[in-house]
Amino acid sequence: MDLGVFRQGNHSPSFAALNRSMDDGANVADFCIPCNPYFPTPDMFGQLSAQLESILKYYPSDANTIAGQLASVLGLPPQTIVMANGSTELITWIDHLMIKESIAIPVPTFGRWTDQPLETGKRVDMFRLHEETGFHLDVDQYVHFIRSRGTRVAVICNPNNPDGGFLPHREVIRLMDSLADLDLVIIDESFIDFVDDESVASVAQEAMLRSNVLVLKSLGKNFGLHGIRFGYVIGNPALVHDLRRFLPKWNLNSLAEAVVFMLRDHMDSYRISLQLLARDRYEMTAELHQVPGMIVYPSQANFVLVKLPPGADGGLLRDYLLAQHGVLVRECGNKLGITSQFVRLVVRPRADVQRLLTGLYGYLGIRMDNPLEAALPGGYPPIEAGLPSGYPQVSSGYPAVTSGYPEVTSGYPAASSSYPAASSEYVRRDEFTQPVPIEGAWVAEALRSQRTPAELLAERPR
Repeated sequence: MDLGVFRQGNHSPSFAALNRSMDDGANVADFCIPCNPYFPTPDMFGQLSAQLESILKYYPSDANTIAGQLASVLGLPPQTIVMANGSTELITWIDHLMIKESIAIPVPTFGRWTDQPLETGKRVDMFRLHEETGFHLDVDQYVHFIRSRGTRVAVICNPNNPDGGFLPHREVIRLMDSLADLDLVIIDESFIDFVDDESVASVAQEAMLRSNVLVLKSLGKNFGLHGIRFGYVIGNPALVHDLRRFLPKWNLNSLAEAVVFMLRDHMDSYRISLQLLARDRYEMTAELHQVPGMIVYPSQANFVLVKLPPGADGGLLRDYLLAQHGVLVRECGNKLGITSQFVRLVVRPRADVQRLLTGLYGYLGIRMDNPLEAALPGGYPPIEAGLPSGYPQVSSGYPAVTSGYPEVTSGYPAASSSYPAASSEYVRRDEFTQPVPIEGAWVAEALRSQRTPAELLAERPR
């Protein structure tokens, strides 16, 4: 195994590069690359396999045809959407075509939002998010920062990467309206589908009505298909047109087209996959809270950020976990605004979390025969009933919600008088030291009633 592949740039190595550096047959539990472990379903992979020869042999349709189908599935006007070969290609085009002088971005965040404009000579104004406040983004402070520097383009990632912090819908709208005079405001919602704190988390509908707002989405991150490379932007038709007319006519591949045209028949399975992942996030976060000295940050994405105990190094932990336990994690030392004491952990099913916890306790020198049982004693009731055919069996459910569940005592920072007051269901990001993070109300009901995902899916607020 060549651990040098982790020291060759600002991003993690590809899974293909990692496989080439490892022994044949190595079984890696991947906590690094943010995938959806429950989607696509095995049935969908079977359909793609059956079509593989024709998919690879023949040209795809043009990008407008594929984007039009995606717009139909999502219920969007086709003139408000443009697709490209991954969200990072869209970031590149946006930088070349729409960012003229300067861009503001909170850090730490997704690295391409800082690296890409720096590579083309733009001024990048980095707004520091502080660990003391749980990496919470204060809208008023960010707007003041932009005004004080005269920045012309502003970006936020919501939820943010690597911490999973989520800015409520009303606060994102307030941010957009406060910056209506800028050249461009970009809301990167690559992980928005994993949010369950709000029934409507995306601001895509509001972006269509504004002349300077684009919302970026990533099908690869949502669906767990990073290798296909497909992302899209939603915005005002005039703004989208300005971007679309410069993109190549055939910039999407046949695999992307096949998946987009399959989606309509599998959206129920996709929604259930999000429900299963929210359950796994709750369970995994509760277990990580039991690791002595570790700080766990609340997340609304499909990953969780942790700060290791004093003296522990994320790079050494990554190398140890991979070499000794076959567990791959994302050490954050090469991200701007954060140190190697932080590690991002993708949400995984319980069997993989057992391997992660065993390795964590081993690295930290803590003896524990069964980390999972010590963290959440008694086990969980099975929840396999009600899952659609083709889903892998899920070995455990949630523990019941008890009176020990932390009470929400405060909302997000106050908005202006023209906006509704913060809802009491939110917890400030600076309360990240709570023993268990708050999840959405529907997840709490799932824990309380122990009903199956299929039963709860129809009742989930939309």
